[in-house]
Amino acid sequence: MSADRPATRRPPDRIRAPKVVRAKRRWRIALGAASHRLGHRSEWLAAALLMAKGYQVLGFRLKTRAGEIDILARRARVLAVVEVKRRATLEAALTALGPDQYDRLLAAGRSVLRQRPSLAGHVLRIDMVALAPGRFPRHRRGVVAFGRGAA
Repeated sequence: MSADRPATRRPPDRIRAPKVVRAKRRWRIALGAASHRLGHRSEWLAAALLMAKGYQVLGFRLKTRAGEIDILARRARVLAVVEVKRRATLEAALTALGPDQYDRLLAAGRSVLRQRPSLAGHVLRIDMVALAPGRFPRHRRGVVAFGRGAA
């Protein structure tokens, strides 16, 4: 060994406190489970509405690399990527689709079109079904993300 070489300093041994992980409270777990069930019910209600309007539902909760599609439906040569939103008011549900989520839905729809040759020639469209307690569901075709203009 060379005497010119500086000695490496070793960090002092530190005693670290154990990480405290708090368990979720029961009410929080119950609330999450109730929200999950309500979301699934909302998707089924939206699918029933779409079928009544003549759409053929091709899939529920489809996962792609770009994101998750709530409902994939088609009618004639239109392939609709349907996002289901349930909020306290219908207005809040209609404005709940943001630009980032819109882009993810568009990318997910394009991914499905590429993966399924039987859907070649279909026109891709982003739709939304908005739900609120005590109100009839509203189906919006060809939505644009809230906050984006038609420019």
